[in-house]
Amino acid sequence: MTSFDLIVATVGRVGPLENLLASLERQTHRAFRVLIVDQNDDEALAPVIARHPSLAIERLRSARGLSKARNVALPLVDREVVAFPDDDCVYPDDLLERVATRFEADPGLDGLTGRDDRGRWPGTRLQLTRTNLWNRAISFAIFVRTSVTRRVGAFDERLGLPVASGEEIDYLIRALDAGARIEYDPSLVVHHDAGKRPLAELGARDGRSIGYLLRKHRYPAPTVARMLGRPLGGTLVAAARSDRTRARFHLETFRGRVRGYRE
Repeated sequence: MTSFDLIVATVGRVGPLENLLASLERQTHRAFRVLIVDQNDDEALAPVIARHPSLAIERLRSARGLSKARNVALPLVDREVVAFPDDDCVYPDDLLERVATRFEADPGLDGLTGRDDRGRWPGTRLQLTRTNLWNRAISFAIFVRTSVTRRVGAFDERLGLPVASGEEIDYLIRALDAGARIEYDPSLVVHHDAGKRPLAELGARDGRSIGYLLRKHRYPAPTVARMLGRPLGGTLVAAARSDRTRARFHLETFRGRVRGYRE
C-alpha cells in the first residue's frame, strides 16, 4: 500500500486547518502521516491537533516562509509519496486512494499534478514538460515520490509566500531536469479557499515569479518572448473591451514578469 507524507505549512489559520484535518480524517486511504510545520508565535494549533487523535501528526517549527517551512520537513519524510497541502485546502474523501492507485499501477511514474476547483484548467491528461507545465500545476495538488525529493533537494527560499509565488513550478522544473516523469491529471481536484486579493496585486506577484523562473532556468528567447507577450496581448484585449480591472491585471503581470526576469 502506497504511503504518504503530507507537509502542511501553516501560519495564522486555525479554522481552515481544522477543515483540512477533518478532510484527512475522512480519507478512504489511511496510510499517511501529516507533518505540520507551525510558523505561529503561540500555541493556537495545540487544541486543533488534539482534536484529531486518529491522525498521525508530527508538529514541527520553522521561521516564516512557505519554502522555509517545507524545507524543515523534507529531510524527515520517509513514506513513498510526498504531498504539500495548503492549510486552507480540503481533500476530497477519495483523493489519496486515487493517487495511490495511480502510483501502484505505474511504478515508473514519479509524480502527479492535479488542479483546484476554480478557474480554467486544461482538460486533457498528459506528461509534463518544461514547456507545458506552467498552467498544469498548483502546489497543494502535487504528489511526488520521495525518491524525487531526494534528487531535487530543497525548495528555493527566494520563492514561496509571503514573498513570492512559483516555488512549486521551480521544484517541478528541477524534477523534470533530473529525469522525473510527472503527469498532469485534471480529474484530481482539490478544493481551495483562495480568499480575495486585488487582481493587479496577484498579477504583479505571480508575474515576477514567472520572470524569475524564466531567467533562472535559462528558457530560450522564443519562450521568454511568448511569456512576456501574452499579458501584453491580454492588456490590449481588455482595454478594447473597456475592462479596466482585467487590463490592469494583465499590465501588472507583464511588468512583474519583466521585473522578475531582470532580477
